[in-house]
Amino acid sequence: MQFSVKVTDHQKNLVLNICDIDLLGKNIVEDQLNMNISKIYYGQKIIEHEEAKHLLKNASMINMVGKDTVSLSIELGVGSESAIKLVGGIPFLIVFKM
Repeated sequence: MQFSVKVTDHQKNLVLNICDIDLLGKNIVEDQLNMNISKIYYGQKIIEHEEAKHLLKNASMINMVGKDTVSLSIELGVGSESAIKLVGGIPFLIVFKM
C-alpha cells in the first residue's frame, strides 16, 4: 500500500500532509465544499506502508485524507473515529498532538 505525502517542519514540529495515492490530484466535491487533493499540498513523495506508520506516529500535526490513510491512523491510535469527517464520501481527518 502506498501513500502520497508532504512533510514539513514548522516551529520544530513535524507537519504531515498524507493521502491515499489514488486521490492525489483529484477534486472531491460535496454541495458547496470543494476539496482539492493537490500535488503541491500532498505530493512531495510517494511512500510505503511502514514509512507512513512511522510518520503518522511521529508527526505533531497531521492533515490526512482517504480511506486507507485514515484507517491506518485509527489503527495506530493517532486519530479518533469520532473526529472523522466525510467529504463526498471520502474520510478526512486533522490531528494536532500536544
